[in-house]
Amino acid sequence: MSARRRRLGVTALAVLAPVLVWLVTDPLLGHRLRVADGEETLDIGAGPVVFVALLASLSGWGLLAVLERFGPRRARAIWIGVAAVVLALSFAPFIGDGMDGGTRISLALMHLAVAGVLIPGLAGRPSETEADTAEV
Repeated sequence: MSARRRRLGVTALAVLAPVLVWLVTDPLLGHRLRVADGEETLDIGAGPVVFVALLASLSGWGLLAVLERFGPRRARAIWIGVAAVVLALSFAPFIGDGMDGGTRISLALMHLAVAGVLIPGLAGRPSETEADTAEV
């Protein structure tokens, strides 16, 4: 399997993972995910969940591809470090007000779901075939 094909599959799974969390939280358990910012309230539906997960996945893939092109020896190690920092920073909004505990937990689980698929999936060691034909 080519690197591109494997990474495309990882990206698809990284988008599906938080959608599954949303499906359990919102439609199944009936907890609406809402974030309030002053007088405005944002309902978080499946669309924004897919969009943000896809954006994070493609950004991660793109960064890894750039790192592999310009520093292939340490690209994965650097990428894992950057991914861990981005994951940690993604929890910063949960510190503030504007969401209830259920929303906070659900969003945190979504972030962990995306990271749990992306980090090992994109940073996994390529097979010999992939290393020889490194596709991005």
